[in-house]
Amino acid sequence: MDRFLGWCQSRGLELRQVTSFVVGDYVEHHLLDKDGHPLSAPTKKQHLAGLRHFFDNQQMYHGVGINPASSVRGPKYSSHEGKTPAFDNRQVRQLLDSVGDGDVVAIRDKTLLMILAYTAARAGAVARLRTLDYFTDGRAWSFHFGEKGGKLHHVPARHDLQIQMERYLKAAGLEGRSDKTPLFRTAKKRKRELTERGLNGNDLLRIVKRRLVDAGLPPGAFCCHSFRATTATNLLKQKVAREQVQYLLGHSDARTTDLYNRTEKEVTRNIVERISL
Repeated sequence: MDRFLGWCQSRGLELRQVTSFVVGDYVEHHLLDKDGHPLSAPTKKQHLAGLRHFFDNQQMYHGVGINPASSVRGPKYSSHEGKTPAFDNRQVRQLLDSVGDGDVVAIRDKTLLMILAYTAARAGAVARLRTLDYFTDGRAWSFHFGEKGGKLHHVPARHDLQIQMERYLKAAGLEGRSDKTPLFRTAKKRKRELTERGLNGNDLLRIVKRRLVDAGLPPGAFCCHSFRATTATNLLKQKVAREQVQYLLGHSDARTTDLYNRTEKEVTRNIVERISL
């Protein structure tokens, strides 16, 4: 919003003077990157959604009479497949097998990778886990992830992940804890010990990138979100109902789940390999 407000200020516009034409002109012609090139259609749509939300709040508190962004149409954009690269199933196995159990940092890293692969949770939700978010109902252990929009998402821990969690909790000295203590912490450089500070999403991304290098996989090709795409594709290829995959991913719209399906890319690759020119 600072960007839009600065643009308005440079033109001597007050909020009450902003019209739908002004918002449309800003989105269409003045959203540029640092090199002066127009931003992509999805990015423009995100900016427009932010403007709508901003003016909704202004209207609620009588800052403006109407929301000038509500009637502005964003640029057309359609995608049948997300851009996040997915792993091959063998690459996930290679990545997990490359992490040993020599010390608490290695055990932490392997546990994090397994959670990303076997729960399809977002990196930020995994990093924010507290000890109380891993719990049991007396029959099985589960995770409570704080997802986008303040939603809580419940995902059971499969058997091998539960065993890995027991190993990690013991190594980290967190056995029996069920409070707001961070479940996963940063590590002291060179000491191979954990600190008291919890991870954030960027910390988790750095861990994933480092482990990709150690496994001999290209770190620039994959990210934390790649696990979600891989898990979704794996389940859909096994003919798991889309509604169940949608629930696991925590999507409110099934069309979003479809973007994580990479089976069409595999079909296309098989077709082009059969061209006999």
